[in-house]
Amino acid sequence: MNCDLAGQDFKIIAVSNRKLCERPFTEQIERVCQIKPEAIILREKDLSEEEYIILAERIMEICKQYQVTCILHTFWKTAAYLGCTSIHLPMAELRKLPEEEKKHFKEIGTSVHSVEEAEEAVNLGATYLTAGHIYVTNCKKGVPPRGLGFLKEVCSRVKLPVYAIGGIRFDQEQWEELKQAGAEGGCIMSGMMNL
Repeated sequence: MNCDLAGQDFKIIAVSNRKLCERPFTEQIERVCQIKPEAIILREKDLSEEEYIILAERIMEICKQYQVTCILHTFWKTAAYLGCTSIHLPMAELRKLPEEEKKHFKEIGTSVHSVEEAEEAVNLGATYLTAGHIYVTNCKKGVPPRGLGFLKEVCSRVKLPVYAIGGIRFDQEQWEELKQAGAEGGCIMSGMMNL
């Protein structure tokens, strides 16, 4: 795929899922970095913290080489230990993150599924949000999407960058639709893991 994302006014964040890759995971991350997404969220939810730290070190190296922001997921102690200043936390983890630990991070993201969660995330110190799921997606089989109305409401109620997640593809028309709803960008998992 010849798709350079650098210079796009709609920012794309890649979300990892090594189980979707047909080639070795680190090779896939290099392919993703070559198209210059805004960032990569290393979201490998099945790993223990011990396994995650080993993978995170390698992925951070690759991201640094390509000058792509690496956002670690869930394990904030690992992120602080590795000197990673970007973290994405599930809402439950953000609620537990001690105030004094927040200073380790330039970026703190969380996933929101309601306007109330979005407003709470702002109060908890989030610097960006992912909101979803917006479109039908295989990741949430059988669960109806929250849709563009939900995205628009979240974007209108918070003063943070909001990234749409769920069913986002490499599709300029779709991106335009998300932009019209107020999104700063979108998160792509499947499309990124199969580049």
